[in-house]
Formats: sequence, C-alpha cells, structure tokens
Amino acid sequence: MSRHELHRIHRVGWLRAAVLGANDGIVSTASLIIGVAAAHSTRFDILLAGMAGLVAGAMSMAAGEYVSVSSQSDIEKADLALEKASLKDDVEFEEKELTDIYRHRGLEPKLAETVAKQLMEHDALGAHARDELGIFDTARARPLQAAASSASMFTLGASLPLIVAWLVPLDDIIIAIGGSSLVFLAILGMLAAHAGGASLKKGAMRVVFWGALAMVLSAGVGKLFGVIV
Repeated sequence: MSRHELHRIHRVGWLRAAVLGANDGIVSTASLIIGVAAAHSTRFDILLAGMAGLVAGAMSMAAGEYVSVSSQSDIEKADLALEKASLKDDVEFEEKELTDIYRHRGLEPKLAETVAKQLMEHDALGAHARDELGIFDTARARPLQAAASSASMFTLGASLPLIVAWLVPLDDIIIAIGGSSLVFLAILGMLAAHAGGASLKKGAMRVVFWGALAMVLSAGVGKLFGVIV
C-alpha cells in the first residue's frame, strides 16, 4: 500500500511572511493601544492611535519584506549568473566540483562521477543551483509574495485588537485587549504550527510568551508617561 507524503517546505516563503505579519499586527497594535490607554486617553485617541499604527505598520511590513527578500533574490541571481558563466568557461571543472559534492555526501567515487555527468547533461545549471548553491525552487525568494502576505496578515492581525477596543467599555480596554490578544496569538501560533507540521502547544506558547512580554512593557511605559504628564 503506497503512502502519500504531505510535505510543507513549499509553504516556507509565504508562511514565514504571513506569520510575521499577523504576529506583529496583533502585538504592536495591542501594545500601542494598551500603552495609550494606560496614559488615561480617550477612546477616540486610542482608536486613532491604533488606526495610525495599523496603516503605518502594514506599509512598513510590506516595504521591509519586499526590500529584504529582494536582497536575497539579488544574491541568488548573481550566484546563478556566476555559475552559468563558469559552466560555459570550464564545464570539466564544474563537473568535477559536482562529483566531489556527491562523493562527500556518501556516494562511491565512480557512482558520484556518473550521477554528476548525467545531471549535467540533463540540467547543469539546475544541478549546481541545488547541490552547490543550495537554491531550490520551493524556497526561492519571491519579494512580491512576501510583501503581500506580510502586509495583508498584518492588517488582519492589527484589526483584531482595534475591534475589541471599539466594542468594550473604556475602563476595561487594557484587560480586554491584553486577554483577547493573548487568545488571538495562541490561535495564530497553533495555525502556524499546523501549517508547518509542528507541535500546536509549542507554537502557541512561544507566540503568547513574547506577545505578553511586549504588552506588559508597553503598559508600563504608558503608565509611566501618563503619570508624568
């Protein structure tokens, strides 16, 4: 009986950006709201600060992801161009280089030479990209995908504490935002862990811990400045 293997490595590009965006959206917006609320601000000021944080954060996440992943893409393209030129100038050296890679991975010298020769005949650049440079199609840098995933998930994550801040009584905002945001973070951690095939408990705990720490520190800063003012 054959068994179908469900691999998840193809999700790494968009999943990393999506989790980062959603987590940052929840934590930064909740922390901002808690900090402003701790300074005894009005609901209007709290919601205005939260909306400003949402817009600025989403744009920042999109720009940051695009620039950083574009840098990775530039490196990949430069290395592939260098490898392509080397294959054109000295194909024998490149074949020996590939043979040595397979030999060091455990293949017998003759078999390593045969494998390298056949792969070079099939797709020389692809073979060197995978086995020499470590560039795989499933993990290639995709700037637009990363930017869109991160910005959209940041917006979704940031909207959750904003909705809570709008609905609950003003005197209960800090407790309500803190409690609901921890729940949101736990759900996010479990969803991310499920998508990545990891432990749901560990995924929830690590996200909740750092989110709680950020919100506690923000409340402390807001309280401090609120008292000074």
